[in-house]
Amino acid sequence: MAIAFLGLGSNEGDREVYLKKAVAEISKIKQSSIQKESSIYETEPWGKKNQRDFLNQVIAIETKLGYRELFFQCQEIEKALGRKKRECWGPRKIDIDLLMYNDLVIEEESLCLPHRRLNERRFVLVPWAEIASEVRIPGLWKTVQEILDGCPDRGKVKFYKKGEMVVHGRS
Repeated sequence: MAIAFLGLGSNEGDREVYLKKAVAEISKIKQSSIQKESSIYETEPWGKKNQRDFLNQVIAIETKLGYRELFFQCQEIEKALGRKKRECWGPRKIDIDLLMYNDLVIEEESLCLPHRRLNERRFVLVPWAEIASEVRIPGLWKTVQEILDGCPDRGKVKFYKKGEMVVHGRS
């Protein structure tokens, strides 16, 4: 079994509903189960500022799937929930990022693990630290909390709502 962390974000439509739907769909991924779910945070947009604030959260899952299959499943959930790739860092109904998968360090065209620039993104690090502050990030060799403490990003990340643990996924 592998442990993976997923970052979720939404800033179009009913943002909270999109996060809840994404978590519900992730809980249905075969041979996987959600272990922890952070609270939801309202965050300033990163990269492209002139858009609505996001709601973000991080979840930890345990899975028997390989990292490519898990990544593919997350992309399929995004599509099913209406995600359309329009512009880099632009608005979106749902975004599901594979942040980390075990201790893998991978640089592929469509996927980098751990996720590129996570050490520069408070909107990822704050919810992640809530559920797994002592996890050591491969390649960076620091814990999530240590990376958050040194994060140069000062964008607003404020508590929005406590996460709701969902029914565990199927085996």
